[in-house]
Amino acid sequence: MIRNAALGTAIVLGLGAVMNGLFMLASPANWYFSVPGVTTTGPFNQHFIRDIGLIFLFLGIAFLMGVARPRFRVVAWAAPTLWLWGHALFHFWEVAVGICGPSAIARDFPAVTLPALLGTALVLWAARDGVAGRKAKL
Repeated sequence: MIRNAALGTAIVLGLGAVMNGLFMLASPANWYFSVPGVTTTGPFNQHFIRDIGLIFLFLGIAFLMGVARPRFRVVAWAAPTLWLWGHALFHFWEVAVGICGPSAIARDFPAVTLPALLGTALVLWAARDGVAGRKAKL
C-alpha cells in the first residue's frame, strides 16, 4: 500500500512538472498571467520563463523515470527534490527580505513547498525500500 502511494505520488509530481514545463515553454505569457502570484515577482520575461520551463520538464521526467526504473529511483528522485528545495527556500528568502509579503508563503505552498516535502518523503521511502530489497536478496 505504501509502495503504491509513493509511486502514485511520484507520477502526480512527474506529470504535474511536465505539464507545467510544457505550459511554460508553449505559452510563457499565458503561464505568467495565469499562475497566482507570479506577476508580483517581477516583469514578464519570455526567455526566463522558458528556461524554467525546461527545468520543470526535466524534473518531471526524473520523477517519472524513478517510477519506471526502481534501480535508479533514489538518485532520480533526489536530484529534482534538491532543486525543489532550492526553489522553496528562495521563496522563503523573498519573504524574509521583504520582496514578497508573508501571505506568499501560504499562497505558494501547494506549488512550491509541498512538492519539495513530497519529494523528500519519496527519496526517504525509496532509500529505505532499496535497503530492504537488498537485505531480502541476501
